[in-house]
Amino acid sequence: MNQDSKVKTTESSPPAPPKARKLLPVLDPSGDHYYWWLNTMVFPVMYNLIIIVCRFACFPDLQQSYLVVWLVLDYTSDLLYLLDIVVRFHTGFLDQGILVVDKGRISSRYVRTWSFFLDLASLMPTDLAFLRLGPHTPTVRLNRFLRAPRLFEAFDRTETRTAYPNAFRITKLMLYIFVVIHWNSCLYFALSRYLGFGRDAWVYPDPAQPGFERLRRQYLYSFYFSTLILTTVGDTPLPAREEEYLFMVGDFLLAVMGFATIMGSMSSVIYNMNTADAAFYPDHALVKKYMKQQHVNRRLERRVIDWYQHLQINKKMTNEVAILQHFRVQIFQNCEASLLEELVLKLQPQTYSPGEYVCRKGDIGREMYIIREGQLAVVADDGVTQYAVLGAGLYFGEISIINIKGNMSGNRRTANIKSLGYSDLFCLSKEDLREVLSEYPKAQVVMEEKGREILLKMNKLDVNAEAAEIALQEATESRLRGLDQQLDDLQTKFARLLAELESSALKIAYRIERLEWQTREWPMPEEMAEADDEGEPGEGTSQGGKGRTGQEGLPDPE
Repeated sequence: MNQDSKVKTTESSPPAPPKARKLLPVLDPSGDHYYWWLNTMVFPVMYNLIIIVCRFACFPDLQQSYLVVWLVLDYTSDLLYLLDIVVRFHTGFLDQGILVVDKGRISSRYVRTWSFFLDLASLMPTDLAFLRLGPHTPTVRLNRFLRAPRLFEAFDRTETRTAYPNAFRITKLMLYIFVVIHWNSCLYFALSRYLGFGRDAWVYPDPAQPGFERLRRQYLYSFYFSTLILTTVGDTPLPAREEEYLFMVGDFLLAVMGFATIMGSMSSVIYNMNTADAAFYPDHALVKKYMKQQHVNRRLERRVIDWYQHLQINKKMTNEVAILQHFRVQIFQNCEASLLEELVLKLQPQTYSPGEYVCRKGDIGREMYIIREGQLAVVADDGVTQYAVLGAGLYFGEISIINIKGNMSGNRRTANIKSLGYSDLFCLSKEDLREVLSEYPKAQVVMEEKGREILLKMNKLDVNAEAAEIALQEATESRLRGLDQQLDDLQTKFARLLAELESSALKIAYRIERLEWQTREWPMPEEMAEADDEGEPGEGTSQGGKGRTGQEGLPDPE
C-alpha cells in the first residue's frame, strides 16, 4: 500500500511547469534584469540604424566585400529581436501599484498595444526577397528600423540610473549627431553616384583618380563634407545642379533644427547643474551682493567666501538629511527609539570656519552640539591657551538645554569653544527638545535624572538649592491646587445664581402676563387662573387685591 501510494504520488506530480517557471520568469519592468536586457537590445538596433544605410545603394563595395559578415550579424540581430518579443510577453506591469505576474494578462495587454504590431513588422521575413533580388540588396531590411523605440527606452532607463545623468545626456546627444551626419554622408555619396562622380566640384571626385577609389577614403570624404554642411561652417563647393541645390537646402534646414536641439539640450544640462547647486549650496553671487550693500568689512567678507569655497570643494551640503544613526549623548541613553528618531530630525547642520567661536564663556546656552567632522578646542579667555581638543563624535552643551534644579552654573556656558579648522556640527535647540519632550513625559524625567547625576559628578549641583527649588515648586503647586478649588467653587455659585435669576425672570413674566389679562374685559384663561390658584396664599392675595383695585379704578365701558 505504501509503495503504491508513493508511486501514484510521484506519477501525479507534474515536474514540467516548475521548470518552465524557472526558465521563463516574469520580469519586473523596474528591475535589474529588464534593465540589462534593454542595454543588450541597444546593439542590434544601433547596428541596423548605422550599417543598413551604408549598404543601401551607398557603398556597394562594403556590401560585396563583407557579405558573410553582414549575413551573420543580420540574423544575429533578428534572433535578438525575436527574443525581445519573448521578453515582452514575460514583462509584468503595474496595476494599481501592484506588479501583475499573470502571463495571460501580460500577453493580452501586450498584443493590444502598438508596440506589438511594430515588433511584428520589424521582424517580418523580408529577407525572402533575396531569393529574387539577390543578396546584395539590403534595402529589404529597412523594416528593422521599427525597433528604434527600444533604443530610446534603454537610454531613458540609463539616464535615470546613472550617477552622472548630465554627462550621459551629452554623450547621447553626440551619438545622435553622429548618426545624423552618418546618414547624411551616405545620402551624399549615393547622390554623387547618381549624378556622376567628378561631373562637377560639388559631387564626390572620380574614383579613377589615385586615392579616391578606396572605401575608407570614400566614407571619410563624404562624412567630412556632410559635417561641413550640417555645421554651416562653409568652405564647400557651390552646387551646380538642381538636385544639389535641393540637397543643400534640406541640409541647411536640418542644420538649423540640429543647432536648436543642441542649444536646447545643452541649456537644459547647464540649468539642471545650476539648479542642483542652488538646491544644496548658497548662491555666492547673491551673498556677495548683500555684503556689498551692507558695507561688510573685508575680513568678514573673506571669511564668508572661504566658507562657501569649503562647502563647494569638499562637496558638503548645508541641508543634509541623513545625519546620525545613533545618539551617543549620555543624557539620551535608555530613551525610546521613537524619541531618538524625532530628535534626529530636529538636528540642524552647522559649519564653522577656522578660528570661529562656537560659544563663549558666560553666554546663555540655548542649544547643544554634536561634532560630525573637524576639531574644536576648549580655550582660555585669551583664545590661545588650549585646555582640551574635541574631535568627531563628541558633544557638549547638553546640560544647558535641560532645566535642572540646583545647577550652579545655570544656563551659562562654562568654557570657550573654538573651531581649529573647518568643523561640521549638528545643533539641537532647547525649543526643539521641549517640543519633543512634551509628548514623552517619562523620558523627560529620565533625562533630568541623568543630567542630575552628571552635575553631581562634576560637583556643580547645589543640593540645598535643589531642595529649596523643589519645596518652592511644591508650595506653588499647592497654591495652584487651592486656586483651582476656589475657582471651581466660584463657578458652582455662579451657576446657582444664574439659575435663580432665570427662575425669577420667568416668574416676573408670568405676573406681567396675568396683570395684562386682568386689565382686559374678557375673562382670564383657565390655565393662567389655575396657575394663579396654585401660587402662594400671601402672594395670590396681594396680587388679587391689586388686580381688583386695578379693575375698580378703570372706567365703565358702558
